[in-house]
Amino acid sequence: MIVASTSTLPVDDLRHLVESGGTPRLIDVRTPGEFETAHIPGSYNVPLDLLREHRDELLAHLDEQVVLVCRSGQRAGQAEQALAAAGLPNLRVLDGGMTAWQAAGGPVRRGRARWDLERQVRLVAGSIVLVAVLLSVVAAPVKWIAGLVGAGLTVAALSGTCVMGMLLAKLPYNRGPRTDLDSVIRSLAADRP
Repeated sequence: MIVASTSTLPVDDLRHLVESGGTPRLIDVRTPGEFETAHIPGSYNVPLDLLREHRDELLAHLDEQVVLVCRSGQRAGQAEQALAAAGLPNLRVLDGGMTAWQAAGGPVRRGRARWDLERQVRLVAGSIVLVAVLLSVVAAPVKWIAGLVGAGLTVAALSGTCVMGMLLAKLPYNRGPRTDLDSVIRSLAADRP
């Protein structure tokens, strides 16, 4: 089970840091598609699955203050745990994520609009349940598909991870611009003082 981060950074504090020029390293762990849609200027896209898989290689490029960003804070909290377990100090999670940042009027760089991952999960899960219930009128055992989706959503809520979301994140729609380890490291290294 994912425990809430104890090192959150309120949106107002990050806005103050950005406006004063003291911006920490902003790491956005959403999918490349979500990042392309809207992100905080100056942030770097390091998708959560890439970060988890290559956290040791990324450590050398993240030794200063790091603020992790995602849509709401959930994935950033998972990224914080992964990086903290690898020994990276000075980690913070943007409290409320991009949702709170945008609600507070923080500056955002926009690109091609896409649905966020959470909305995609709701669409796919809801559609599967609806079709399964309708088909169960003809073939009663199909109702168990709806039950499996419900069980999966329950596990996702309790564990803070979502298998359906992880699968949807791999679709070309969510990939956006190519984000691989080499391009992430080149980007992080190029902007180093």
